[in-house]
Amino acid sequence: MVDQRTIERWKNAPRLTSFAAFFERTASGQGGAPDIAEPQGDMSLLDFDLESAVFSDTQRRLWGPFDRHYFASIPYRLEEECRLGAAILSFCLRTWARAACPTTIYTLGTGTGCLARTLATLANGRIEALCCSPTDANRAWFLANRGSEHVRFFHGPFFELDDNRYATDEALLPFRGGFDVLMEDTTFQMYDRDRINQLGFVVPRLRPGGILVQVQKLAHKDSDIYEERERQKDELFKSRFFSTGHILKKKDEVLRTMTDLQVDLATTVAALRAFFRYSVVTWNSGNFYTIVSANSRASVLELVSLMLKPAIPPGYCYEQLPLAIVDTEMEPLAPALTWRTANAMMRVAPTRLAS
Repeated sequence: MVDQRTIERWKNAPRLTSFAAFFERTASGQGGAPDIAEPQGDMSLLDFDLESAVFSDTQRRLWGPFDRHYFASIPYRLEEECRLGAAILSFCLRTWARAACPTTIYTLGTGTGCLARTLATLANGRIEALCCSPTDANRAWFLANRGSEHVRFFHGPFFELDDNRYATDEALLPFRGGFDVLMEDTTFQMYDRDRINQLGFVVPRLRPGGILVQVQKLAHKDSDIYEERERQKDELFKSRFFSTGHILKKKDEVLRTMTDLQVDLATTVAALRAFFRYSVVTWNSGNFYTIVSANSRASVLELVSLMLKPAIPPGYCYEQLPLAIVDTEMEPLAPALTWRTANAMMRVAPTRLAS
């Protein structure tokens, strides 16, 4: 149970105070948009995988202004979301088939809830999805382009979705029993450095066998390494989409403050170990990491086995993946981790036989 003092600290965190105007402006399309080009997914990095292509096509139709900003800001995050989204969809459909009832997923801090809306749209009633954001413009875009009646939006920060809210809000009825998949996307770092309390607030909402997926920007014990990866991101990737002035403005406005609330990989591992038996890094792009955690070995192995290899040029990835960072001696996870192979699309339509 998270105490009231911690909640009050989160209420006064940068995400709801000094950053609020930036997020509102970006989500409404009044600022923060790429001013050179829009991001386009590179299907060759995904080995022209059919499942990833279907996810990508559906996701793109549901983008809002904040999604354009987001995918142009993190190197190869767009390809990673297609890879990860396709895997989560397959994982959820398998869970649905075993349980004979809809799978539940919650994406907290994901702007317009594009990932949740894409999954709900593709699953067509087999997934009930929830997303949240305290930003008015994200809610407006969600309502304008919802995509599916099986996804809901909570207008507020993640910590307002407490037990009482789930028990009394009729809109949250499908989620009172918890979630099969819970995703935190660069949200904790906007509120606090205390990963123990943040995990302690959301992890109890996981169902038995449930999975936590996190996308985090991590600090590094060597500040020079951290800064070199930031230069790579800004000069080699973001410069394709944003002008130099735009990049510098964002760095002054947001990133210098946000850095104070990041933690390193060792701190992340220590916090995850307090709640989970297994955690695996499944993607790395400079200072950004995707981490999958669960207490069920079978669940982690299943989700990872549904992922393609990371869709990112080797020069941006600094870890040997998949990387088990929390494991057990009696039932180790690491030796069994494998990626799936691509279900490659035909690049040329077959020639029709002459009649």
